[in-house]
Amino acid sequence: MKKTLFILMIGLLAINLIGCETLQQMTQPTAQVDNNAGAAPLPPYAGPRARIAVADFDVKAAKATNQIGSGLREMLVTALVNSSRFSVLERQQLKALMQEQELSASGAAQQGSGGPQRGQIKTAELIITAAVTEFEPQASGGSAGIGGGGGVGSGILGGLLGGSLNRAHMALDIRIVDASTSEVLAATRVQGQAMDINAGAMAGFFGGWGLGAGLSGYANTPMEKAIRICIIEAVRYIAQTIPANYYKY
Repeated sequence: MKKTLFILMIGLLAINLIGCETLQQMTQPTAQVDNNAGAAPLPPYAGPRARIAVADFDVKAAKATNQIGSGLREMLVTALVNSSRFSVLERQQLKALMQEQELSASGAAQQGSGGPQRGQIKTAELIITAAVTEFEPQASGGSAGIGGGGGVGSGILGGLLGGSLNRAHMALDIRIVDASTSEVLAATRVQGQAMDINAGAMAGFFGGWGLGAGLSGYANTPMEKAIRICIIEAVRYIAQTIPANYYKY
């Protein structure tokens, strides 16, 4: 009897370990790009930069809003600047910049104050466009047990881990456009997804990099991780796909 009980306990422990390993693999954030351009990490960089501007995001996903699109654009701009590979030109606040230049040249401003000058605004050689084609904060869920169903294994893991697995998913269609010719030089679909046992299981995975406007409601959830992964992979794709001749500033 004791021998049988010992064997049963060993078997249950093995099932538990296998289940935990499987669960760990399932809950790791993942990213995907439709080609291999964004697969390798970006090394440190101190060379010439490409001059780009980022257009407003086109929001096509049913569960996303224009505010979410603006927040995602803000995050992409920040990530592109921080990559040290791009001279990113501001276009969203161009009207405010023009007003300052006109004020400086009008004679109403204090003379000799070193204000902005007209005729100095730089133009972008490349335009980065993006469409939010998928935005699923809870794409699917399932039991934390093995196979999500009944049986000895699922009962043990369900009792130990509790709750359900929530998967978040988003996708961006990225295009790199030559501003002089309007030619699309490259395009891809970048995806990010993450799965969690609960909302806070992997909080802080990407450090303190803040979410953009309209996205704060997804903080410390699988959707936050999916967003960050997608933006990071978009930057990798852009940096490694732009032709070398554009890196000259």
